[in-house]
Parts: sequence; structure tokens; C-alpha cells
Amino acid sequence: MDFPIFHIDFIGNRLLIAADAILHVLINHAFAIGALPIIALLEYIGISNRDPRWDQLAYRLLKVIFIVTTTVGAMTGVGIWFSAALVNPAAIGSLIRVFFWGWFAEWLVFVTEVSLIMVYFLSWQSAAKSPEAKHKHLKLGIALAVFSWITMAIIVAILGFMMEPGNWHSDQSLLSGLFNPMYAPQLAFRTSLAMVMGGMTMICFMYWFTVNDLPLRSGVMFLIARWSALWMGVLVIASYWYYQVVPQNMLANLPVAITTQEYTDWHANFKWLLIIGSLFVAWVLLESIRQPGKVHGGKYLASLVVLCLMLGQFERVREFIRKPFIVGNYMYANGIRVSDYPLLQRDGMLQHATYTDIRHITPDNQVKAGREVFEIACTRCHTVKGVNGIRAQLIKMYGEKPWNASVIAAYIDNMHGARYFMPPFPGNSSELEALSVYLVSLQTRARAIEGAQTTGIPKPDKISSATHYGTLPDLAKPQPGTH
Repeated sequence: MDFPIFHIDFIGNRLLIAADAILHVLINHAFAIGALPIIALLEYIGISNRDPRWDQLAYRLLKVIFIVTTTVGAMTGVGIWFSAALVNPAAIGSLIRVFFWGWFAEWLVFVTEVSLIMVYFLSWQSAAKSPEAKHKHLKLGIALAVFSWITMAIIVAILGFMMEPGNWHSDQSLLSGLFNPMYAPQLAFRTSLAMVMGGMTMICFMYWFTVNDLPLRSGVMFLIARWSALWMGVLVIASYWYYQVVPQNMLANLPVAITTQEYTDWHANFKWLLIIGSLFVAWVLLESIRQPGKVHGGKYLASLVVLCLMLGQFERVREFIRKPFIVGNYMYANGIRVSDYPLLQRDGMLQHATYTDIRHITPDNQVKAGREVFEIACTRCHTVKGVNGIRAQLIKMYGEKPWNASVIAAYIDNMHGARYFMPPFPGNSSELEALSVYLVSLQTRARAIEGAQTTGIPKPDKISSATHYGTLPDLAKPQPGTH
């Protein structure tokens, strides 16, 4: 609440982060994590068999990886930091305090990874001049694959922590945050999925690159298909393990997370789509092992699309089912800590918010105050008229007849009980009334909310007038034991 509100009403904060993050994860899993071990394997076979065709194919595949990961992959990675810090700076600040040394190590690993892929790619042709240089070059490829995986291994710890912090709530140590209950199963799931995606991605490009050398295509296809089929078996086991450790309150959010329809039977729809999609990918891999080089390229492309859709939907579901929290049982999705709720519900949010013009609600400023409350408490997830727009939700609930502020206020006051994935209302009764009056005004005058990037920051006197914020216990400083 001591940060300005960033908001883009037509797209919404959720979709802004999701679009960037899912694209980054697809590139990271398919190219950086899953494909690099295959490149090193192809180079090793080329050295062992003294067949330059394998070596040159590996080089051409690496060129694709190098271009994609150092451009779109790198930019979307930075984009996640940028967009997340704008949308929910309180959450990012908390994660940085908890995982400072983890993120410090991750950046060292990432810089090493970038350096290795540049050296590995740019020295490929010169290393082919002697067997000794080629063996040293292969070690670079193995190191690159390992460091790429370590980068993911550190980030997965933070993602698992956001779902279920585990013992961190009691001891607040870095190790308990890193090795949370979700860490090992999620790491196993992501590792195996990345290997299968990397194998299918390389098969698609390799199929194109070997159009004039069918014998080479058959040999490489047989190798990568066996590699991917092995990891497919691991993926099935890891998926079941991961599902078993997801807390029951998160599993209860699955119907809404998957279909955005509360009463859709997800077991009868999405679960079967997952099974059918996995079986299709497994069938294509088995056919490639039985008849290498004879499976049509369209099947490989379709398998890759299925895997990308599955990963994209997994990321969407993972982000949703942890609601109402952005950090499990510590901070709600609106960026407000659970421990701060009693104070805010007693005094009101506006008394402790830095970037607001209103401290006391009167009949004259009630609509404007409600708008301020909506910005603070709701715009992390909702827009006015855009994606996940609140006006469309209210029309769905109350129709076109005149809306009643008292009815809306009563619903908001109890919505956490009816919809667990919605955080409880964080303000006091006067702010609840102001919010409901503002929402009623949207029926006839739905003006999109402008975020801080449009309206600017408050004047110094407004910032100084918000010194009440300091009464929030430890909200603006690190928690004990989190350094």
C-alpha cells in the first residue's frame, strides 16, 4: 500500500504477467532446459562415430537455441521482473527479502549460463579442427546443460514457496523457504516435461534440417525418440507425485482455475484432455522408435503444440489455485499481508495508503473514495471494463435492473466464504459502503481506471500526509530471519 497502483484496464494485470511469463516458460523449458542435453548428446555421438553429419546437425540446432534464448527468452525473462514489480511490488519485495541469497546465486548461475552458450556456440567451428579441442568443447556443452537446469532448480523453489511456504512460517529461514513441500515434486515434473518438450522441439527442427539426408534422419530420430520416451515415463510418475502434494484447499479451486466456470466437472473434461494429449505424444514417440524416419512431420508438430498447450494451461492453473494468496498464508493476491488485515479492517485502508487523496469518507467523496478502495484492493486481478472486468461480472450477477449498493456490500463482505479464491475484503465498513456505491455507479458510468503510469505520483505533501502507514507492523521492513 506504499506503492502507486499500476493498471492497464483493457488487458488487466493478470493477463499482462501471464502472457509474458507463459511465453518465457515455453522457451525456457523447450530450448534452454530440454534441448541443450540433446545437443551435447548429438555432439558426443558425432565425436564417437567420427561422423561430421551429426556434429553439423547439432550445430544447426544449437544456432536455433542460441538465437531464441538470447533474444525472446532473455527479454521475456526480464519482462517477468519488470511486470511483476509494477503489478505487485509488495509481493516481489517480500520474495526478494526471503530469497535474497537464492536470487543472488541464481543471477550468478544465469550469467554463467549466458557466457557458456556464447562460448559454446561461437567456438563450435574452431573446435572441430582437432580431437582434443572437440572433447573440451563437449565439456562446455555438458556444463551449459547443467547450469541451465540449475537456473530452473532455484526458480522452482521460489514458485513452490509461493504455493506452500511450509515450515518457513515458523522459522523463517532461507533453507526452509527453498526446500518447501512443493519443491521436489514440482522440480521433477518440470524437469521431465522440459526434457520431453526439448526432445519434441529438436525433432521438429531436425526433421526440417535432414530433408535431404534420410539415413541421418532415421538415426537421429531413433535416438531422440528413445530419449524423450524415457523422460515421458518419468513425467507420468512426477505428475502423479506433484498432484498428491497439492494442498486440498488448492485442489478445490481446480474447477474454476481450469474452466473459469465454477460448476463444470473438470474430471470429465480437462483431466481426459490431459490423458488423451499425453497418450498422443507417447504414441508418436513409440512410432518413431518402431519406424524411425517414417512418421510424418505433422505429427511431431501436433505433439509439440499439445505439449505447449499443456504447459501453458499448467502455468495458468498453478497461478490460480494458490488464490486467495500470492504467497501461501502470508500475503493475499491483493498484495496485503494476512497479518495486516486486523489493523486495516479497524482503521480502513485509506488511512494507511500512501498514494491516495482521501483519508476520510464523506457523502460528497463517497464514489471517489470507493474508486480508491477498488484500486487498492481489487485491481491486482480485476479491471473495470477489460479482461476480468468487474462491470461484466456485476451484470452477470445482477442483470440490467438497477443495482443495489446494500446487496453488493453484503456480497463483498461475505464473498470469501462463498468464493474461497477471493481474498476477504481488507477495509472497514465505511470503505465497504463506498466501494459498493462506486460499483453501482459503473452500471451507468463505467469509466476505466487509470493507473499510476497515467495519473502520476502524489505531491510530496500528500506523501508526507500518509505517515500513518508507519503504524503497520514491520510491513515496510524485512521480517526476522529472512536475510
